[in-house]
Amino acid sequence: MLDKQLVYDVLTAALATGGDLAEIFMENTVRDSIVMTNGQIEKANWGVDYGLGLRIISGISAVYAYTNNTSRDSLLKLAKDAAEAVKASLKDDPSIKSVITLDRREWQHFRDEVQIPISKIDKSNIAVKLRIASDAAFQYDPLVTQTSNMFTSVTQDVLIVNSNGVWAEDQRVNTRVFNESVASQGNEKQSGTQGPGAKAGFEFLDNLDMGAIGRSTAKTAVTMLKADLCPSGRMPVIIDNGFGGVIFHEACGHPLEATGVSKGASVFTGKLGEVIATPIVTAVDDGTLPGVWGSLNIDDEGAPTRRNVLIENGVLKSYLIDYLGGLKMGMPSTGSGRRQSYRFAPTSRMTNTYILPGKDKPEDIIANTEYGLYAKQMGGGSVDPSKGDFNFAVLEGYMIRGGKIAEPVRGATLIGKGHEVLMDIDMVGDNFEPAQGVCGSISGAIPADVGQPMLRVKEMTVGGRK
Repeated sequence: MLDKQLVYDVLTAALATGGDLAEIFMENTVRDSIVMTNGQIEKANWGVDYGLGLRIISGISAVYAYTNNTSRDSLLKLAKDAAEAVKASLKDDPSIKSVITLDRREWQHFRDEVQIPISKIDKSNIAVKLRIASDAAFQYDPLVTQTSNMFTSVTQDVLIVNSNGVWAEDQRVNTRVFNESVASQGNEKQSGTQGPGAKAGFEFLDNLDMGAIGRSTAKTAVTMLKADLCPSGRMPVIIDNGFGGVIFHEACGHPLEATGVSKGASVFTGKLGEVIATPIVTAVDDGTLPGVWGSLNIDDEGAPTRRNVLIENGVLKSYLIDYLGGLKMGMPSTGSGRRQSYRFAPTSRMTNTYILPGKDKPEDIIANTEYGLYAKQMGGGSVDPSKGDFNFAVLEGYMIRGGKIAEPVRGATLIGKGHEVLMDIDMVGDNFEPAQGVCGSISGAIPADVGQPMLRVKEMTVGGRK
């Protein structure tokens, strides 16, 4: 993307006023998308995002600038302007220059494995696949009145170079479909959604059973349309596998990121080695899993991704740390520096974050619950990472009565604190399943996997009908 001499000159200009480290993140990203409503294509987009971000770190502070003009003059001006901003904040002697190392014998080159590139596929083939899901949903029940189906594919080529000797190139490919069915009756509407994704090309979409996905979202929508309102109160809650892991991701995963921990703005600050969950809970963040939606060959600072054990048998083992966060905390990076694009400075983020399977059978978890709520599918919610407070909607829920799944209920919300829920998990199933999502934070929106087996929280606050 850039020749070595230009990179050297930009880094030299960036460090001219005394910064400790300069870093270049350059990308060329191609995006394809098709949006279909009720089986008809509403829009199809193709676009390119191209640009470069430059970060200068001085002590435990940083200056970040970006541009989509990568000519020599533009980049040198960007570097000089950023260096002046660093100079204005320096208290030490700026005449002390950092050493730039760009003489590595082996530069890193990575590429996601793709069998069928999206660029080689006629877009009509994608539309056919989406329409299968739409048709299946409408055929499931006359109460289904609307379907939305979206396909997205992103191919991101990046170059990451810093003055400490990192030179890494990577091609990342993420493909996803999102399906929604809406059931209506009178003024009442309910929906069902699924959004599978992977690091793959057209082969991912080609291998999906789109008819089954359409029927599944339709079934959820119709079931919830006919359901009564959920009762409220404190009760046992069983959260199913897959996207149920979004609660751990939001209410526990984010507070384990250096973004908050380094500032003391996390309930888990200073608790390494302490018991923060029941002994049956083990959780990991693993960016190394091949072909998985949230995986990366390297993070957005050029560091190799890792399998980070966050919680082991209830004990807090690790935080998620980026380079700058590590400087603030006095700890090494865990390969967790991520960003949406060159417009964002990297910070600590999750990749594929899972609660690992336990030993309980799902049927035993249900049978051992006399009364409670079964949250079969979770929806969206809100979280305060500094306190761990969360409020999540249940997209598909059922009451449990006498150890059996009973009537469906709608309008349920789960309310609590992530660190308290971890201590109240008393059964963990053996039926682990992942699910895909898009995680938003201060460094933008990024692909992230969530996941867990079925688990039971012995008591939670359920919002619903009083």
